[in-house]
Amino acid sequence: MAKIKDRNTLAIVSGFIGLAGLMSVDILSHSASISKRSYREASAGIFVSKSEARSLRGQILGVIMNSAVSILGAKYIINDMSKNGRDKIIPKGILAGITIGAIATVIPNVVPKNSVKPKDAASNLSYVFSNIVYGLLTTFSATKLGHDSLFDAPPQNDYLKPTEQTSEQMKLANAAC
Repeated sequence: MAKIKDRNTLAIVSGFIGLAGLMSVDILSHSASISKRSYREASAGIFVSKSEARSLRGQILGVIMNSAVSILGAKYIINDMSKNGRDKIIPKGILAGITIGAIATVIPNVVPKNSVKPKDAASNLSYVFSNIVYGLLTTFSATKLGHDSLFDAPPQNDYLKPTEQTSEQMKLANAAC
């Protein structure tokens, strides 16, 4: 299988994989009445009324907003692994998921206009668990799908060259020919 050599493409793919896990856990939690509001509904509630956030259009808006946050989170995870290595992906995934999830959960809660923000502990704990799943899946998929050249350690001096060219460098070399 060909590995992804572009960081942005890897962020999109691994972000969507993580988002699929997050949404699955969130749907199960909401159906089991553990969480009073779905993640999508809480996200949409930043922009639209409570009733609109529950509508199909509101749910779609929530998915789009969650997708954007998931991709940005994946970009952070990939950059962090590029600097700190791809070892110990379970603790790195849990830490990244909780951190990104905390930021994503705080934003809807501080918006004064948001009438859909969850105020109960069970909903918020469900979100934390969903975010841990997101972090683990995103970190794992970025590690497995990303090309090794994306994770090369930066050279310690000007004499060391990366082990392989990035896709951007290969495009420039091909364009020069």
